[in-house]
Amino acid sequence: MIRDNQKFNETIQPNSAFLKQLKDKLPEFFSKEGNFNLDKFKSELQEYNINELKDGYQLDFIGKDYARRQAGEMPTTVIVPDEDQNKGEGANSQNLFFSGDNLEVLRHLQNNYQGKIDVIYIDPPYNTGNGDFIYPDNFEYSDEQLSSMLGLDDDQIERLKSIQGNSSHSAWLTFMYPRLLLAKRLLSNKGIIFISIDDNERSNLVEICDEIFGEQNYRNTLLVRRRVKSLNMQFANDGLSSFNVGAEYIIAYAKTSSFSFNPIRQQKKNHVQKGKWNVFWSGADRPSMRYPILGFTPETGQWRWQKKLADEAIANYQEYENNFSSKMSLDNYWKKTGEKLRFIRRIPNGTGKNGGVQYYVGPRDTQLRSSSWMDLEVGQISKDYNLPFSNPKNVNLIKEILRTVSNGVLVLDFFAGSSTTADAVMQLNAEDGGHRKFIMVQLPEKTYHTNKDGKEIPTKGGKDAYEAGFKSIDEISRERIRRAAKKIQEDNDLTLTKDFDGSFKHYRVVKPVKQTLEEIDDFDPNNTNLFTDMVDGFSSKTLGIDGDASGEETILTTWLAKDGYSFDADVQTIKFGSYIAHKVEDNRLYLINEGWGSDNTGELLNKLGTHQLEVQSVVIFGYSFNVAELRELENGLKQLDSKVTLIKRY
Repeated sequence: MIRDNQKFNETIQPNSAFLKQLKDKLPEFFSKEGNFNLDKFKSELQEYNINELKDGYQLDFIGKDYARRQAGEMPTTVIVPDEDQNKGEGANSQNLFFSGDNLEVLRHLQNNYQGKIDVIYIDPPYNTGNGDFIYPDNFEYSDEQLSSMLGLDDDQIERLKSIQGNSSHSAWLTFMYPRLLLAKRLLSNKGIIFISIDDNERSNLVEICDEIFGEQNYRNTLLVRRRVKSLNMQFANDGLSSFNVGAEYIIAYAKTSSFSFNPIRQQKKNHVQKGKWNVFWSGADRPSMRYPILGFTPETGQWRWQKKLADEAIANYQEYENNFSSKMSLDNYWKKTGEKLRFIRRIPNGTGKNGGVQYYVGPRDTQLRSSSWMDLEVGQISKDYNLPFSNPKNVNLIKEILRTVSNGVLVLDFFAGSSTTADAVMQLNAEDGGHRKFIMVQLPEKTYHTNKDGKEIPTKGGKDAYEAGFKSIDEISRERIRRAAKKIQEDNDLTLTKDFDGSFKHYRVVKPVKQTLEEIDDFDPNNTNLFTDMVDGFSSKTLGIDGDASGEETILTTWLAKDGYSFDADVQTIKFGSYIAHKVEDNRLYLINEGWGSDNTGELLNKLGTHQLEVQSVVIFGYSFNVAELRELENGLKQLDSKVTLIKRY
């Protein structure tokens, strides 16, 4: 496990991740020993008149080789299930929330979610120079290791180390590069990534996305308006040198050319007047979305809104008709009153496919289109959910983005922040009966620090959160999901589908404690006796975190992800005497705890030999087996008629 991955990481080079990807796609250019045949590759290029030495350009920055190497490393953390949450309110949920370093989480997800994510939205740190981004890596490797890994001389090593604790462009790029590289691998072939950014790193972000995703897979740059009260506020602080354009950007890249935007929200001229939305939509077939509006029930489609919203829209129009229609047009009413209301009215003598029902929406409910301006509200969750969080994204903005793809998608946000993305997913599912699922990842950044006297002092930006009882940002993120789900359920009580998922399973991704790491380094597999219960070193209690997970549950969860199983995989317990093992999908048997003996080996071999138990491999936690137990198990499996592989992990 940790030891195996550490040994693997020692062999990683900057191009290891690329070579693995190349080997998966073009195995014919690799020898059976795994060596790349460069001469053969060059000859293929020349055959098609491509000059591989042709002049070109690429983005270089301090730390690029280090960042590329990071993308090829295996995780050195474990996945600790929050058993209180996962066996409680999240027991039946298919949504996931990870507390931990998103680079490590992305490494874990490579094994069981590669090619499975449909949409990624992230809002990374912007690197404005105001302390919102500081490069977090502490360069655990020595100068000698860095030199060996990356081929750097002393001056180059010092330049690399200079980005530590820095907010330079190179530091930001070194931080983002491996995360985006890993994110690309998680996307499905029809997947797309949306990245929020401002002017400080926008051009650099486009450069690395062009390199990682390919220029041909660039899809769009959306402009998002910041609320600015006056033109003067758009000038720089000195009032002379530049403008603050009052906008942020969302840059979109597809995984491949297979991606196409969802046409559901496109207007249909034969149904509505210019500038108005179609009253029907063609999503999941829901009887609850077919009901009378002003005497008409659709036969070939269904309403876009639930009945509760439609009734409100009818009431809104009647209020306008009774009090304002003689004084101003509907458009002028919106402009003068600032209202953003829905309206439905019946067109006199209407005979169209919509039964003469005309459907209006307020200005915020606009279509996602090229270079569209979208309002960005800040501080909204403080009002909606009474949560302390600075500058959360507008949930309507994320909903508009997610509408560009079909409703049965898996959505990832590995800079979860206030969990706006999770809120948007749940709101859309409530509106159209969709089955979108989310994966959120948030660093458990503390809202306080401890002074020399051991007293907890709130951080500069964490005072409100700390005083509200939140010790880390991820706690706010998870609470946002709970409060948002509660509000959605209250607002949609009559129309919400029975399988609406308003919860999540929670996992913490953490490094083992120092003592456990030292015991791992000191462990000798040839010892005849075991002196330490290594399994307990991975329990929630030993790791110093909440959740009530045993060491066995942590190891099993980490291994299931490593072996490509989803987090809701069917895991069965099997007893061999008093020893409890775990079987997954008639495929693997996991032996983790200590206490395995000769009698257990005999019972296992008997069940396998008589086909009472069908598995392809047995995976053991090497620290729980002394050399005699291990050899007996290994020899016994070799003697079976049917091949069962023994996998030893350390």
